[in-house]
Amino acid sequence: MDITPIRTDADHEAALREIEALWGAAESTPEGDRLDVLATLVEAYEDKRWPIADPDPIAAIEAAMAHDGRTRADLAALIGSKSRASEILRRKRALTLPMIRLIAREWQVPERLLVREYALDRSA
Repeated sequence: MDITPIRTDADHEAALREIEALWGAAESTPEGDRLDVLATLVEAYEDKRWPIADPDPIAAIEAAMAHDGRTRADLAALIGSKSRASEILRRKRALTLPMIRLIAREWQVPERLLVREYALDRSA
């Protein structure tokens, strides 16, 4: 099979070219196995080379809202206060633990994203 680790951007480019050439190879064939191994190596290299940080809690809520077609009014209905929902999304008020638990449970936003510290906007 003769596959080597991906250590440089040049190695990465070569692996991508080979993946493109192998694309569509049948599973459980030498070509399909090679494609699978190369894709795994490329993914590991990209995760290390260009890591993507988790969003802060407000960005996570906004992403969940956008994904599911929810609005500020939906957040207000969930947490029970229109003004609090607005203050939270404008980063004027911090999420409370009960809010975090509710959002995580009802909207399936991972708690690990919601409990992270984030900056509040203390300006007028």
